Amino acid sequence: MHRILKTNYRGPFPEGTDQVIVATGCFWGSEKAMWRMPGVYTTAVGYAGGVTDKPTYEAVCSGKTGHTEAVLVVWEKDKLSFTDIMRMYLQCHDPTQVNGQGNDRGTQYRTALYYNTEEQRRVAQAAIESYEKSLGGRRIATELKPEKNFFYAEDYHQQYLASPGSRPYCSARPQGVQLEPAEKWLPKDLKESFAAKLDEKFWEKHAPTPHCVLRDPHDQIKWP
Repeated sequence: MHRILKTNYRGPFPEGTDQVIVATGCFWGSEKAMWRMPGVYTTAVGYAGGVTDKPTYEAVCSGKTGHTEAVLVVWEKDKLSFTDIMRMYLQCHDPTQVNGQGNDRGTQYRTALYYNTEEQRRVAQAAIESYEKSLGGRRIATELKPEKNFFYAEDYHQQYLASPGSRPYCSARPQGVQLEPAEKWLPKDLKESFAAKLDEKFWEKHAPTPHCVLRDPHDQIKWP
């Protein structure tokens, strides 16, 4: 059971939901950034993008399994769009860093997104290209691949920052740069089906800033 959202973070998930796996460095802060988004049904941390089955945290940290520290995000499609998830993903860390985030170094901390559909891939690619321009031409290092396997992390990692006695740590480096509104970069044939559901006023108030997940309350944002 999710500590904050009080939903089951292991599938199967209800009809009307969609999901994606993202990696932005240490998964503790990334998960909180995602579960706070209005319309998110549940989140969980785990390991993705590697070459071994059922890895442990210690094995992943060795760098030998090829996995990222990743977050499974499940949202209600009538309340939130993949486009909104993509914006939070890009803005909540520095996606130009290679094999690391802040002080955390290693392939397990690489930036990555594992999509479920070709439409998700196209939207993600378009968002990345737009954000590179917003960042002044800096190259985004995100590993963009189809989802294959997601292995749930140990229970003590789930919703870690909301756990009693947790260590207040987050290595993410948000750049303080806004992704342009989706209507400016979404592929024409996906502008209706992937239209953003969170408006610009949301991002003006709730855009990620350095260490925001350590300062912000654990509860999900209510919007509007």
